[in-house]
Amino acid sequence: MNNPKLEVLTPQNSQIIFIDQQPQMAFGVQSIDRQVLKNNVVGLAKAARAFDVPATITTVESESFSGYTFPELLDVFPGKEILERSSMNSWDDRKVRDALAANGRKKIVVSGLWTEVCNTTFALCAMLEGEYEIYMVADASGGTTKEAHDFAMQRMIQAGVVPVTWQQVLLEWQRDWARRETYDAVIDIVREHSGGYGMGVDYAYTMVHKAGQRAAGVHETLAPVPAR
Repeated sequence: MNNPKLEVLTPQNSQIIFIDQQPQMAFGVQSIDRQVLKNNVVGLAKAARAFDVPATITTVESESFSGYTFPELLDVFPGKEILERSSMNSWDDRKVRDALAANGRKKIVVSGLWTEVCNTTFALCAMLEGEYEIYMVADASGGTTKEAHDFAMQRMIQAGVVPVTWQQVLLEWQRDWARRETYDAVIDIVREHSGGYGMGVDYAYTMVHKAGQRAAGVHETLAPVPAR
């Protein structure tokens, strides 16, 4: 069967876009706790950085309405060009389309606000071109109500969008705990952003592997702690 969606995400076949991760847009989000949303967005961004996945950041009406991109997201990509737009649909902006094309990856991982507007229109239009597959990060996106988010996700799934979560993307990029070149970065992201899973990793390091308490800025590389 020739179905490209059966191919798992890898650092070599995917790129990522962050759409309108801005404070005014976040104010309207009711489908997910806003602090959890920001945590997930930043964790996803750090994953892209760790695996050297090309990233695009686009904003809408920053100075007139939406405010500037979350500073925690900008800190992950210092000096990154921000693609400002007026259109609610990022696909309508030539700068965005050119940036995606320049990255040369067909699988686009999407994190954006709001799910029912900017994410949906971008996904449908990008897929209509027949060139891209869209992987929508449900827990690094948000809608104005839970229903708005959920029904937008359903609409996109019916059109062929693949729903994912931020941690799923992180671990799919890692795939094998024997990949030592990204192991430490992944474990650091998990510890900081993965909630109970991260706490479990800390417990395993200290109580099972007897690593002792970490000093600030000191990282140990121990036996892999597999995902559950």
